[in-house]
Amino acid sequence: MAQSLDDDAKRLAELGYKQELSRTWSGFSNFAISFSIISILAGCFTTFGQAWNNGGPIAISWGWPIISIFILIIGLCMSELVSAYPTAGGIYWWAAKMGKPIHGWFTGWFNLIGLVAVTASVDYGCATFLNITLNRFFGLESSLTMTFILFAVVLALHALINIYSHRLISLLQNVSVWWHVFGAAVVVLILIFGPDSHQSMSFVFTETINNSGFSDSTFWFFVLPLGFLLTQYTITGFDACAHVSEETQGASMSAARGLWQSIFYSAIGGWVLLLAFLFAATDVTAINEAGGFVGAIFDTSLSGNLANAIFAISTIGQFFCGMSCVTSMSRMTYAFSRDGAVPGWRLWSKVDKNRTPVNAIILGCVAALILTLPALYAPAGSATPVAFYAVVSVAVIGLYIAFAIPIYLRLRMGDRFQPGPWTLGSKYKVMGWIAIVEIVIVSIYFIMPLYPSGVPFSDDFTWTSVNYSPIVVGVMVLAVGLWWQLSARHWFTGPRRTVDETLDEEPVS
Repeated sequence: MAQSLDDDAKRLAELGYKQELSRTWSGFSNFAISFSIISILAGCFTTFGQAWNNGGPIAISWGWPIISIFILIIGLCMSELVSAYPTAGGIYWWAAKMGKPIHGWFTGWFNLIGLVAVTASVDYGCATFLNITLNRFFGLESSLTMTFILFAVVLALHALINIYSHRLISLLQNVSVWWHVFGAAVVVLILIFGPDSHQSMSFVFTETINNSGFSDSTFWFFVLPLGFLLTQYTITGFDACAHVSEETQGASMSAARGLWQSIFYSAIGGWVLLLAFLFAATDVTAINEAGGFVGAIFDTSLSGNLANAIFAISTIGQFFCGMSCVTSMSRMTYAFSRDGAVPGWRLWSKVDKNRTPVNAIILGCVAALILTLPALYAPAGSATPVAFYAVVSVAVIGLYIAFAIPIYLRLRMGDRFQPGPWTLGSKYKVMGWIAIVEIVIVSIYFIMPLYPSGVPFSDDFTWTSVNYSPIVVGVMVLAVGLWWQLSARHWFTGPRRTVDETLDEEPVS
Protein backbone atom coordinates (compact mmCIF):
# COMPACT_ATOMS: atom_id res chain seq x y z
CA MET A 1 0.00 0.00 0.00
CA ALA A 2 2.77 2.43 0.99
CA GLN A 3 4.66 1.60 -2.20
CA SER A 4 1.50 2.27 -4.26
CA LEU A 5 1.02 5.63 -2.57
CA ASP A 6 4.67 6.50 -3.20
CA ASP A 7 4.31 5.58 -6.87
CA ASP A 8 1.17 7.70 -7.18
CA ALA A 9 2.83 10.71 -5.55
CA LYS A 10 5.90 10.24 -7.75
CA ARG A 11 3.83 10.12 -10.92
CA LEU A 12 1.92 13.22 -9.82
CA ALA A 13 5.20 15.02 -9.21
CA GLU A 14 6.34 14.06 -12.70
CA LEU A 15 3.20 15.77 -13.96
CA GLY A 16 4.15 18.85 -11.96
CA TYR A 17 2.10 18.74 -8.76
CA LYS A 18 2.68 18.17 -5.06
CA GLN A 19 0.44 15.64 -3.33
CA GLU A 20 -1.86 18.12 -1.55
CA LEU A 21 -5.15 16.21 -1.56
CA SER A 22 -5.48 13.15 0.66
CA ARG A 23 -4.95 9.97 -1.41
CA THR A 24 -7.35 7.69 0.46
CA TRP A 25 -9.73 6.55 -2.29
CA SER A 26 -9.74 2.96 -3.48
CA GLY A 27 -10.27 1.97 -7.10
CA PHE A 28 -13.83 1.01 -6.25
CA SER A 29 -14.45 4.45 -4.72
CA ASN A 30 -13.13 6.04 -7.91
CA PHE A 31 -15.57 3.96 -9.98
CA ALA A 32 -18.30 4.74 -7.46
CA ILE A 33 -18.21 8.52 -7.87
CA SER A 34 -18.79 8.38 -11.63
CA PHE A 35 -21.38 5.62 -11.25
CA SER A 36 -23.15 7.80 -8.67
CA ILE A 37 -23.01 10.92 -10.85
CA ILE A 38 -24.37 9.04 -13.85
CA SER A 39 -27.10 7.83 -11.45
CA ILE A 40 -29.82 5.91 -13.23
CA LEU A 41 -32.01 6.80 -10.23
CA ALA A 42 -31.62 10.45 -11.21
CA GLY A 43 -31.48 10.97 -14.98
CA CYS A 44 -33.81 8.10 -15.89
CA PHE A 45 -36.48 9.63 -13.64
CA THR A 46 -36.01 13.38 -14.11
CA THR A 47 -35.60 13.49 -17.90
CA PHE A 48 -37.90 10.59 -18.81
CA GLY A 49 -40.53 13.09 -19.94
CA GLN A 50 -38.13 14.62 -22.47
CA ALA A 51 -37.85 11.28 -24.26
CA TRP A 52 -41.53 10.37 -23.84
CA ASN A 53 -42.70 13.64 -25.42
CA ASN A 54 -40.02 13.62 -28.12
CA GLY A 55 -40.27 10.20 -29.69
CA GLY A 56 -42.09 8.12 -27.11
CA PRO A 57 -41.14 4.52 -26.32
CA ILE A 58 -38.73 4.12 -29.26
CA ALA A 59 -36.70 7.13 -28.05
CA ILE A 60 -36.14 5.10 -24.88
CA SER A 61 -36.12 1.41 -25.81
CA TRP A 62 -33.93 1.93 -28.90
CA GLY A 63 -32.47 5.36 -28.22
CA TRP A 64 -30.92 4.43 -24.88
CA PRO A 65 -28.76 1.46 -26.02
CA ILE A 66 -27.74 3.11 -29.31
CA ILE A 67 -26.65 6.40 -27.72
CA SER A 68 -25.03 4.47 -24.85
CA ILE A 69 -22.68 2.76 -27.32
CA PHE A 70 -21.49 6.15 -28.60
CA ILE A 71 -21.01 7.41 -25.04
CA LEU A 72 -19.02 4.28 -24.15
CA ILE A 73 -16.71 4.99 -27.08
CA ILE A 74 -16.19 8.52 -25.72
CA GLY A 75 -15.48 7.05 -22.29
CA LEU A 76 -12.94 4.57 -23.64
CA CYS A 77 -11.07 7.40 -25.37
CA MET A 78 -11.01 9.31 -22.08
CA SER A 79 -9.88 6.25 -20.11
CA GLU A 80 -6.72 6.16 -22.19
CA LEU A 81 -6.07 9.81 -21.37
CA VAL A 82 -6.66 9.56 -17.62
CA SER A 83 -4.30 6.58 -17.51
CA ALA A 84 -1.56 8.72 -19.05
CA TYR A 85 -2.35 11.88 -17.06
CA PRO A 86 -4.01 11.10 -13.67
CA THR A 87 -4.46 14.65 -12.35
CA ALA A 88 -7.37 16.50 -10.67
CA GLY A 89 -7.40 18.96 -13.57
CA GLY A 90 -8.25 16.02 -15.75
CA ILE A 91 -9.65 17.07 -19.08
CA TYR A 92 -8.27 20.59 -19.30
CA TRP A 93 -4.83 19.36 -18.15
CA TRP A 94 -4.85 16.80 -20.96
CA ALA A 95 -5.77 19.48 -23.50
CA ALA A 96 -3.01 21.85 -22.33
CA LYS A 97 -0.46 19.02 -22.26
CA MET A 98 -1.26 17.69 -25.75
CA GLY A 99 -2.01 21.06 -27.32
CA LYS A 100 -1.36 24.66 -26.34
CA PRO A 101 -2.45 26.82 -23.40
CA ILE A 102 -5.44 28.05 -25.43
CA HIS A 103 -6.73 24.48 -25.70
CA GLY A 104 -6.45 24.01 -21.95
CA TRP A 105 -8.11 27.39 -21.35
CA PHE A 106 -11.27 26.67 -23.35
CA THR A 107 -11.47 23.03 -22.30
CA GLY A 108 -11.25 24.01 -18.66
CA TRP A 109 -14.01 26.59 -18.91
CA PHE A 110 -16.34 24.28 -20.85
CA ASN A 111 -15.69 21.55 -18.30
CA LEU A 112 -16.25 23.87 -15.35
CA ILE A 113 -19.56 25.32 -16.61
CA GLY A 114 -20.68 21.78 -17.49
CA LEU A 115 -19.93 20.54 -13.99
CA VAL A 116 -21.73 23.50 -12.41
CA ALA A 117 -24.73 22.84 -14.66
CA VAL A 118 -24.85 19.11 -13.98
CA THR A 119 -24.72 19.82 -10.24
CA ALA A 120 -27.55 22.34 -10.61
CA SER A 121 -29.71 20.00 -12.69
CA VAL A 122 -29.20 16.97 -10.45
CA ASP A 123 -29.94 18.88 -7.26
CA TYR A 124 -32.96 20.59 -8.83
CA GLY A 125 -34.26 17.20 -9.96
CA CYS A 126 -33.64 15.86 -6.44
CA ALA A 127 -35.58 18.83 -5.00
CA THR A 128 -38.46 18.16 -7.40
CA PHE A 129 -38.75 14.53 -6.30
CA LEU A 130 -38.22 15.48 -2.66
CA ASN A 131 -41.09 17.97 -2.94
CA ILE A 132 -43.34 15.29 -4.41
CA THR A 133 -42.28 12.73 -1.79
CA LEU A 134 -42.88 15.14 1.11
CA ASN A 135 -46.24 16.06 -0.38
CA ARG A 136 -47.22 12.40 -0.50
CA PHE A 137 -46.13 11.61 3.04
CA PHE A 138 -46.76 14.90 4.85
CA GLY A 139 -48.94 17.04 2.55
CA LEU A 140 -46.18 19.64 2.00
CA GLU A 141 -47.07 22.29 -0.60
CA SER A 142 -45.92 21.35 -4.10
CA SER A 143 -44.97 24.39 -6.18
CA LEU A 144 -42.09 25.86 -8.17
CA THR A 145 -41.23 28.17 -5.27
CA MET A 146 -41.15 25.31 -2.76
CA THR A 147 -39.09 23.21 -5.16
CA PHE A 148 -36.56 26.01 -5.50
CA ILE A 149 -36.35 26.43 -1.72
CA LEU A 150 -35.72 22.69 -1.36
CA PHE A 151 -33.15 22.94 -4.16
CA ALA A 152 -31.24 25.58 -2.17
CA VAL A 153 -31.42 23.39 0.95
CA VAL A 154 -30.16 20.31 -0.91
CA LEU A 155 -27.28 22.31 -2.40
CA ALA A 156 -26.35 23.61 1.05
CA LEU A 157 -26.44 20.09 2.53
CA HIS A 158 -24.19 18.78 -0.23
CA ALA A 159 -21.75 21.61 0.36
CA LEU A 160 -21.67 20.90 4.10
CA ILE A 161 -21.20 17.14 3.58
CA ASN A 162 -18.27 17.77 1.24
CA ILE A 163 -16.72 20.29 3.63
CA TYR A 164 -17.12 18.55 6.98
CA SER A 165 -17.43 14.88 6.07
CA HIS A 166 -14.39 14.64 3.83
CA ARG A 167 -13.31 11.39 5.47
CA LEU A 168 -16.73 9.88 4.80
CA ILE A 169 -17.11 10.97 1.18
CA SER A 170 -15.41 7.91 -0.34
CA LEU A 171 -17.41 5.65 1.99
CA LEU A 172 -20.64 7.41 1.02
CA GLN A 173 -19.72 6.94 -2.66
CA ASN A 174 -19.50 3.19 -2.02
CA VAL A 175 -22.85 3.21 -0.21
CA SER A 176 -24.29 5.13 -3.16
CA VAL A 177 -23.26 2.39 -5.60
CA TRP A 178 -25.14 -0.28 -3.68
CA TRP A 179 -28.13 2.00 -3.18
CA HIS A 180 -28.29 2.48 -6.96
CA VAL A 181 -27.86 -1.24 -7.66
CA PHE A 182 -30.34 -2.57 -5.12
CA GLY A 183 -32.64 0.46 -5.30
CA ALA A 184 -32.99 0.12 -9.07
CA ALA A 185 -33.54 -3.64 -8.68
CA VAL A 186 -36.35 -3.02 -6.17
CA VAL A 187 -37.98 -0.51 -8.53
CA VAL A 188 -37.83 -3.00 -11.40
CA LEU A 189 -39.31 -5.77 -9.25
CA ILE A 190 -42.12 -3.46 -8.10
CA LEU A 191 -42.92 -2.59 -11.73
CA ILE A 192 -42.88 -6.27 -12.73
CA PHE A 193 -45.08 -7.64 -9.96
CA GLY A 194 -47.05 -4.57 -8.84
CA PRO A 195 -49.19 -3.66 -11.90
CA ASP A 196 -52.25 -5.70 -12.86
CA SER A 197 -51.25 -5.58 -16.52
CA HIS A 198 -48.33 -4.55 -18.72
CA GLN A 199 -47.77 -3.06 -22.16
CA SER A 200 -46.98 -5.25 -25.15
CA MET A 201 -43.55 -5.73 -26.73
CA SER A 202 -44.91 -3.94 -29.78
CA PHE A 203 -45.73 -0.82 -27.75
CA VAL A 204 -42.35 -0.74 -26.02
CA PHE A 205 -40.22 -1.23 -29.13
CA THR A 206 -42.27 0.31 -31.98
CA GLU A 207 -44.63 2.96 -30.58
CA THR A 208 -43.92 6.62 -31.38
CA ILE A 209 -45.25 9.71 -29.59
CA ASN A 210 -44.90 13.36 -30.54
CA ASN A 211 -46.05 15.66 -27.74
CA SER A 212 -43.42 18.26 -28.56
CA GLY A 213 -45.77 20.60 -30.40
CA PHE A 214 -43.57 20.42 -33.48
CA SER A 215 -44.90 19.02 -36.76
CA ASP A 216 -44.91 15.26 -37.31
CA SER A 217 -43.01 15.92 -40.54
CA THR A 218 -39.98 16.82 -38.41
CA PHE A 219 -40.26 13.73 -36.20
CA TRP A 220 -37.33 11.62 -37.40
CA PHE A 221 -34.71 14.31 -37.94
CA PHE A 222 -35.63 16.82 -35.20
CA VAL A 223 -38.17 15.66 -32.60
CA LEU A 224 -36.75 12.16 -31.98
CA PRO A 225 -33.13 13.36 -31.53
CA LEU A 226 -34.36 15.80 -28.88
CA GLY A 227 -35.61 12.75 -26.99
CA PHE A 228 -32.06 11.39 -26.88
CA LEU A 229 -31.28 14.06 -24.29
CA LEU A 230 -32.46 11.48 -21.74
CA THR A 231 -29.53 9.19 -22.48
CA GLN A 232 -26.93 11.83 -23.24
CA TYR A 233 -27.66 13.67 -19.99
CA THR A 234 -28.03 10.64 -17.74
CA ILE A 235 -24.74 9.09 -18.82
CA THR A 236 -22.48 12.05 -18.22
CA GLY A 237 -20.24 13.33 -15.45
CA PHE A 238 -18.02 10.27 -15.73
CA ASP A 239 -15.01 12.61 -15.93
CA ALA A 240 -15.26 12.58 -12.12
CA CYS A 241 -12.91 9.57 -12.19
CA ALA A 242 -10.24 11.93 -13.52
CA HIS A 243 -11.03 14.77 -11.12
CA VAL A 244 -10.51 12.57 -8.06
CA SER A 245 -7.53 10.70 -9.51
CA GLU A 246 -5.15 12.63 -7.21
CA GLU A 247 -7.07 11.10 -4.31
CA THR A 248 -7.14 7.58 -5.78
CA GLN A 249 -4.63 4.80 -5.14
CA GLY A 250 -3.11 3.27 -8.27
CA ALA A 251 -4.83 5.97 -10.31
CA SER A 252 -3.21 5.22 -13.69
CA MET A 253 -5.12 1.94 -13.86
CA SER A 254 -7.99 2.27 -11.41
CA ALA A 255 -9.23 5.66 -12.70
CA ALA A 256 -9.12 4.40 -16.30
CA ARG A 257 -11.10 1.27 -15.44
CA GLY A 258 -13.50 3.19 -13.22
CA LEU A 259 -14.34 5.61 -16.00
CA TRP A 260 -15.37 3.17 -18.74
CA GLN A 261 -16.91 0.66 -16.32
CA SER A 262 -19.16 3.32 -14.78
CA ILE A 263 -20.58 3.98 -18.26
CA PHE A 264 -20.93 0.30 -19.17
CA TYR A 265 -22.76 -0.81 -16.03
CA SER A 266 -24.94 2.30 -15.94
CA ALA A 267 -25.97 1.72 -19.55
CA ILE A 268 -27.10 -1.84 -18.80
CA GLY A 269 -28.84 -0.98 -15.53
CA GLY A 270 -30.50 2.11 -16.97
CA TRP A 271 -31.91 0.21 -19.95
CA VAL A 272 -33.44 -2.46 -17.71
CA LEU A 273 -34.95 0.26 -15.49
CA LEU A 274 -36.38 2.22 -18.42
CA LEU A 275 -37.86 -0.89 -20.02
CA ALA A 276 -39.61 -1.57 -16.72
CA PHE A 277 -41.07 1.96 -16.89
CA LEU A 278 -42.35 1.40 -20.43
CA PHE A 279 -43.91 -1.99 -19.77
CA ALA A 280 -45.75 -0.47 -16.78
CA ALA A 281 -46.93 2.55 -18.81
CA THR A 282 -50.43 1.18 -19.48
CA ASP A 283 -52.35 4.48 -19.17
CA VAL A 284 -50.83 6.47 -22.02
CA THR A 285 -53.48 9.20 -21.83
CA ALA A 286 -52.75 9.93 -18.17
CA ILE A 287 -49.00 10.03 -18.83
CA ASN A 288 -49.51 12.43 -21.74
CA GLU A 289 -51.71 14.66 -19.59
CA ALA A 290 -48.93 14.73 -16.97
CA GLY A 291 -46.48 16.01 -19.59
CA GLY A 292 -44.66 12.68 -19.75
CA PHE A 293 -43.75 12.84 -16.06
CA VAL A 294 -42.53 9.42 -15.00
CA GLY A 295 -44.52 9.60 -11.75
CA ALA A 296 -47.72 9.23 -13.75
CA ILE A 297 -46.60 5.69 -14.65
CA PHE A 298 -46.30 4.75 -10.99
CA ASP A 299 -49.56 6.43 -9.95
CA THR A 300 -51.60 4.78 -12.71
CA SER A 301 -50.14 1.27 -12.48
CA LEU A 302 -49.40 0.81 -8.77
CA SER A 303 -50.99 1.18 -5.37
CA GLY A 304 -50.20 4.35 -3.47
CA ASN A 305 -47.70 2.71 -1.13
CA LEU A 306 -45.70 1.09 -3.92
CA ALA A 307 -45.60 4.36 -5.88
CA ASN A 308 -44.46 6.19 -2.75
CA ALA A 309 -41.67 3.65 -2.26
CA ILE A 310 -40.36 4.28 -5.78
CA PHE A 311 -40.38 8.05 -5.25
CA ALA A 312 -38.46 7.63 -1.97
CA ILE A 313 -35.86 5.28 -3.53
CA SER A 314 -35.27 7.67 -6.43
CA THR A 315 -35.07 10.76 -4.21
CA ILE A 316 -32.38 9.22 -2.00
CA GLY A 317 -30.45 8.06 -5.06
CA GLN A 318 -30.59 11.56 -6.50
CA PHE A 319 -29.33 12.98 -3.20
CA PHE A 320 -26.29 10.70 -3.40
CA CYS A 321 -25.80 11.72 -7.03
CA GLY A 322 -25.81 15.44 -6.19
CA MET A 323 -23.32 14.86 -3.39
CA SER A 324 -20.94 13.24 -5.88
CA CYS A 325 -21.46 16.06 -8.38
CA VAL A 326 -20.35 18.64 -5.81
CA THR A 327 -17.23 16.57 -5.07
CA SER A 328 -16.28 16.38 -8.76
CA MET A 329 -17.11 20.05 -9.44
CA SER A 330 -15.08 21.28 -6.48
CA ARG A 331 -11.99 19.26 -7.49
CA MET A 332 -12.13 20.69 -10.99
CA THR A 333 -12.57 24.22 -9.59
CA TYR A 334 -9.63 23.65 -7.25
CA ALA A 335 -7.38 22.29 -10.01
CA PHE A 336 -8.25 25.00 -12.57
CA SER A 337 -7.75 27.67 -9.90
CA ARG A 338 -4.44 26.09 -8.88
CA ASP A 339 -3.23 26.98 -12.36
CA GLY A 340 -4.47 30.57 -12.10
CA ALA A 341 -7.36 30.36 -14.57
CA VAL A 342 -10.27 31.33 -12.30
CA PRO A 343 -10.65 34.91 -10.99
CA GLY A 344 -9.66 34.93 -7.33
CA TRP A 345 -7.72 31.72 -7.92
CA ARG A 346 -5.69 32.02 -4.73
CA LEU A 347 -8.89 31.75 -2.71
CA TRP A 348 -10.40 28.84 -4.64
CA SER A 349 -7.16 26.81 -4.74
CA LYS A 350 -6.73 26.76 -0.97
CA VAL A 351 -7.26 23.58 1.00
CA ASP A 352 -8.06 23.57 4.72
CA LYS A 353 -6.33 21.62 7.48
CA ASN A 354 -8.30 18.54 6.41
CA ARG A 355 -6.94 18.91 2.85
CA THR A 356 -10.38 19.81 1.53
CA PRO A 357 -10.95 22.62 -1.06
CA VAL A 358 -13.63 24.35 1.01
CA ASN A 359 -13.74 27.63 -0.93
CA ALA A 360 -14.02 25.81 -4.25
CA ILE A 361 -16.98 23.83 -2.89
CA ILE A 362 -18.80 27.00 -1.82
CA LEU A 363 -18.08 28.81 -5.11
CA GLY A 364 -19.45 25.97 -7.24
CA CYS A 365 -22.63 25.58 -5.22
CA VAL A 366 -23.38 29.32 -5.33
CA ALA A 367 -22.82 29.32 -9.11
CA ALA A 368 -25.21 26.35 -9.48
CA LEU A 369 -27.88 28.21 -7.51
CA ILE A 370 -27.57 31.34 -9.67
CA LEU A 371 -27.65 29.35 -12.93
CA THR A 372 -30.98 27.78 -11.94
CA LEU A 373 -32.82 30.97 -10.91
CA PRO A 374 -34.98 30.93 -14.10
CA ALA A 375 -36.51 27.66 -12.81
CA LEU A 376 -38.77 29.82 -10.64
CA TYR A 377 -40.86 30.28 -13.78
CA ALA A 378 -42.55 27.73 -16.04
CA PRO A 379 -44.33 28.17 -19.39
CA ALA A 380 -48.11 28.17 -19.35
CA GLY A 381 -49.56 24.66 -19.32
CA SER A 382 -46.32 23.04 -18.16
CA ALA A 383 -45.48 21.85 -14.66
CA THR A 384 -41.78 21.60 -15.51
CA PRO A 385 -39.78 24.80 -16.02
CA VAL A 386 -37.95 24.95 -19.35
CA ALA A 387 -35.02 26.17 -17.27
CA PHE A 388 -34.53 22.62 -15.96
CA TYR A 389 -34.07 21.20 -19.46
CA ALA A 390 -31.99 24.24 -20.40
CA VAL A 391 -29.61 23.59 -17.51
CA VAL A 392 -29.54 19.92 -18.54
CA SER A 393 -28.57 21.01 -22.08
CA VAL A 394 -25.86 23.32 -20.73
CA ALA A 395 -24.45 20.39 -18.76
CA VAL A 396 -24.41 18.09 -21.79
CA ILE A 397 -22.94 20.68 -24.16
CA GLY A 398 -20.33 21.99 -21.72
CA LEU A 399 -19.11 18.58 -20.62
CA TYR A 400 -19.09 16.88 -24.00
CA ILE A 401 -17.31 19.74 -25.79
CA ALA A 402 -14.73 19.60 -23.03
CA PHE A 403 -14.40 15.87 -23.72
CA ALA A 404 -14.04 16.40 -27.48
CA ILE A 405 -11.08 18.81 -27.38
CA PRO A 406 -8.52 16.46 -25.74
CA ILE A 407 -9.82 13.51 -27.76
CA TYR A 408 -9.12 15.51 -30.94
CA LEU A 409 -5.70 16.57 -29.68
CA ARG A 410 -4.85 12.95 -28.91
CA LEU A 411 -5.79 12.06 -32.50
CA ARG A 412 -3.58 14.87 -33.76
CA MET A 413 -0.62 13.65 -31.69
CA GLY A 414 -0.77 10.18 -33.19
CA ASP A 415 2.26 8.08 -32.28
CA ARG A 416 3.83 10.98 -30.35
CA PHE A 417 1.34 10.32 -27.55
CA GLN A 418 2.88 8.37 -24.65
CA PRO A 419 0.12 6.14 -23.23
CA GLY A 420 -0.18 5.03 -19.64
CA PRO A 421 -0.65 1.41 -18.59
CA TRP A 422 -4.26 1.41 -19.92
CA THR A 423 -4.34 2.05 -23.68
CA LEU A 424 -6.57 1.64 -26.75
CA GLY A 425 -3.65 0.81 -29.03
CA SER A 426 -4.30 1.48 -32.71
CA LYS A 427 -8.09 1.51 -32.14
CA TYR A 428 -7.85 5.09 -30.85
CA LYS A 429 -8.11 6.46 -34.40
CA VAL A 430 -11.54 5.19 -35.41
CA MET A 431 -12.93 5.52 -31.87
CA GLY A 432 -11.68 9.07 -31.53
CA TRP A 433 -13.35 10.27 -34.73
CA ILE A 434 -16.63 8.53 -33.86
CA ALA A 435 -16.56 10.29 -30.48
CA ILE A 436 -15.96 13.74 -31.99
CA VAL A 437 -18.66 13.45 -34.65
CA GLU A 438 -21.23 12.30 -32.08
CA ILE A 439 -20.41 15.21 -29.76
CA VAL A 440 -20.72 17.78 -32.55
CA ILE A 441 -24.15 16.46 -33.59
CA VAL A 442 -25.41 16.32 -30.01
CA SER A 443 -24.24 19.85 -29.24
CA ILE A 444 -26.13 21.23 -32.24
CA TYR A 445 -29.40 19.53 -31.33
CA PHE A 446 -29.39 20.52 -27.68
CA ILE A 447 -29.21 24.26 -28.35
CA MET A 448 -32.43 24.00 -30.35
CA PRO A 449 -35.82 25.20 -29.00
CA LEU A 450 -37.59 22.59 -26.89
CA TYR A 451 -41.10 23.98 -27.54
CA PRO A 452 -42.64 25.82 -30.53
CA SER A 453 -43.31 28.75 -28.19
CA GLY A 454 -39.57 28.95 -27.61
CA VAL A 455 -38.82 29.56 -31.30
CA PRO A 456 -37.76 33.21 -31.72
CA PHE A 457 -40.16 35.42 -33.72
CA SER A 458 -42.93 32.79 -33.71
CA ASP A 459 -46.48 34.01 -33.09
CA ASP A 460 -46.79 32.31 -29.68
CA PHE A 461 -43.24 33.07 -28.52
CA THR A 462 -42.78 33.45 -24.74
CA TRP A 463 -39.55 33.97 -22.83
CA THR A 464 -40.46 31.33 -20.25
CA SER A 465 -40.34 28.73 -23.05
CA VAL A 466 -36.86 29.67 -24.24
CA ASN A 467 -34.13 27.07 -24.09
CA TYR A 468 -31.48 29.42 -22.77
CA SER A 469 -28.62 26.92 -23.11
CA PRO A 470 -27.29 28.58 -26.31
CA ILE A 471 -27.40 31.94 -24.51
CA VAL A 472 -25.41 30.59 -21.55
CA VAL A 473 -22.95 28.71 -23.78
CA GLY A 474 -22.68 31.64 -26.23
CA VAL A 475 -22.07 34.21 -23.52
CA MET A 476 -19.50 31.92 -21.92
CA VAL A 477 -17.63 31.39 -25.19
CA LEU A 478 -17.68 35.13 -25.94
CA ALA A 479 -16.56 36.13 -22.44
CA VAL A 480 -13.87 33.49 -22.14
CA GLY A 481 -12.70 34.17 -25.71
CA LEU A 482 -12.43 37.92 -25.14
CA TRP A 483 -10.71 37.34 -21.84
CA TRP A 484 -8.19 35.10 -23.58
CA GLN A 485 -7.58 37.56 -26.42
CA LEU A 486 -7.31 40.68 -24.27
CA SER A 487 -5.51 39.29 -21.25
CA ALA A 488 -5.12 35.57 -20.49
CA ARG A 489 -2.99 34.72 -23.53
CA HIS A 490 -0.27 36.93 -22.04
CA TRP A 491 -0.10 35.10 -18.71
CA PHE A 492 -1.93 31.75 -18.83
CA THR A 493 0.66 29.14 -19.70
CA GLY A 494 -1.34 26.07 -18.78
CA PRO A 495 -0.70 23.81 -15.80
CA ARG A 496 1.72 25.29 -13.26
CA ARG A 497 4.29 23.15 -11.49
CA THR A 498 3.86 23.03 -7.73
CA VAL A 499 6.87 20.82 -7.08
CA ASP A 500 10.15 22.53 -6.42
CA GLU A 501 12.40 20.17 -8.29
CA THR A 502 12.22 17.88 -11.30
CA LEU A 503 12.47 14.20 -10.49
CA ASP A 504 15.52 12.40 -11.70
CA GLU A 505 13.56 9.30 -12.64
CA GLU A 506 12.38 8.75 -16.17
CA PRO A 507 8.69 9.63 -16.71
CA VAL A 508 6.27 6.75 -16.61
CA SER A 509 5.02 6.03 -20.12
